[in-house]
Amino acid sequence: MTSCGQCGFVYEELPVDRVSDALRAFGSTYRDALAGVDAEVAVARIEPTVWSALEYAAHVRDVFLIQRERAVLGRVVERPSLAPMSRDERVELCRYTSQPLEDVLGQLAMAADLCALVFEGLTPTDWDREVIYHWPTTSVRDLRWVGRHTVHEGTHHLGDVRRVLAEAWRT
Repeated sequence: MTSCGQCGFVYEELPVDRVSDALRAFGSTYRDALAGVDAEVAVARIEPTVWSALEYAAHVRDVFLIQRERAVLGRVVERPSLAPMSRDERVELCRYTSQPLEDVLGQLAMAADLCALVFEGLTPTDWDREVIYHWPTTSVRDLRWVGRHTVHEGTHHLGDVRRVLAEAWRT
């Protein structure tokens, strides 16, 4: 995957030396996107199979934490096979909708900062280290791709949050 047909993100357009700054920006960007959203709207699903704004924000928080650990593992283990995130199962198992939006937004900002610290510390050689990544298909990826993909996740799901909120406010 080198680009996203849905959100338009192009991996190569993000220099790796900008990954950390892009990650850090998500805390305030998500906070701004969800400003003034009440609890009822935050958990509203526009369709049964489409997550709510709160669920997307909690997912992004977890993505940042998991990607941080994946980057660390890729740095210390030779070509590790990364465990799947189990993203759909996490929505229920981690009880995303029972978490206050304000807490999730604070945690998302913290997770983005923690993730940024790891990517910021990579040397030019570290960016070339490889992992076995199992999404969208099983492939060997370098940490450069992992960093860019992490930013893509934040970007892509910010669009999902905005779309879900626009639909929720219409109904």
